Amino acid sequence: MRLLITGGAGCLGSNLIKEYLAQGDEILVIDNFSTGSREALASSPRLEIVDGTVADRRLVNAAFTRFAPTHVIHSAASYKDPNDWREDVATNVTGTINTVEAAQHVGVERFVYLQTALCYGRPERVPIPVEHPTRPFTSYGISKTAGEAYLAISDLRWVSLRLANITGPRLAIGPIPTFYKRLKSGQKCFCTDTVRDFLDISDFLALMRIVLRDNAPTGIFNVSTGEGHAIVEVFNSIAACLGVDVPKPVRIVPPAADDVPAVVLDPSRTRAVLGWRAELGLSESIARMVRWYDTHGVPVIHSHLRPPPAEES
Repeated sequence: MRLLITGGAGCLGSNLIKEYLAQGDEILVIDNFSTGSREALASSPRLEIVDGTVADRRLVNAAFTRFAPTHVIHSAASYKDPNDWREDVATNVTGTINTVEAAQHVGVERFVYLQTALCYGRPERVPIPVEHPTRPFTSYGISKTAGEAYLAISDLRWVSLRLANITGPRLAIGPIPTFYKRLKSGQKCFCTDTVRDFLDISDFLALMRIVLRDNAPTGIFNVSTGEGHAIVEVFNSIAACLGVDVPKPVRIVPPAADDVPAVVLDPSRTRAVLGWRAELGLSESIARMVRWYDTHGVPVIHSHLRPPPAEES
């Protein structure tokens, strides 16, 4: 397999690279290192790195033409500044169009799009079925959903994976690295009054092995355990793993205007069509993350949400 990965220096991309280099595949990565880290990329003669953005059509076309990939994983995404709509559109919409068109031109066999669960907006019901209407209301969600829609009208054999919160090495977004870093340094924490689903990287990689097969079904799939966990539960699990004694209950704050109270995906169709099921529970997944951070430290943390108001004294 000749695999081209956009956004390969992030948490998901770097873990995918490790997986497929071990299988002997040839890999080309396109990344501008806006949120990813060059140090996260393995050193291998079978890995080529293109430093640039998918918003650059000439760069994308040149990389596809030279490398001639058979498979593409489109993981690149702009999300770190919720007010930078133009960058979100440039990367998540124009960048997706550039990647899709280049893939069509060279005859890519399989195209996998990594999509955010925020495409559903504020859901009518939870767990959220894959046929639920898409109603994103943030720049990140809107632009990622537009990118998915352009992919859907292409003539590629494509899969879009709407992802739960995936935990794994180099995770640099969400409550897990935030709580770890603050608890280790003795800083105060707060928890939003929200519920999320979490998926271990090992289960995500198991699904990727299925969807990249040449004869695998195409379409849109939810990727999740289907189980929701309150953010305060995540906080308590990390504190327990670290052996931190929290003297009083952590402060709970309501969801911000750009947040969603509950995002839990229903993976029923994924199980039925692809024969995949998540195996690892949240407690073990968090324990793995804590061990990884203990060894490697916490990367720079990013967020697609606006900062919360300061706590009143």
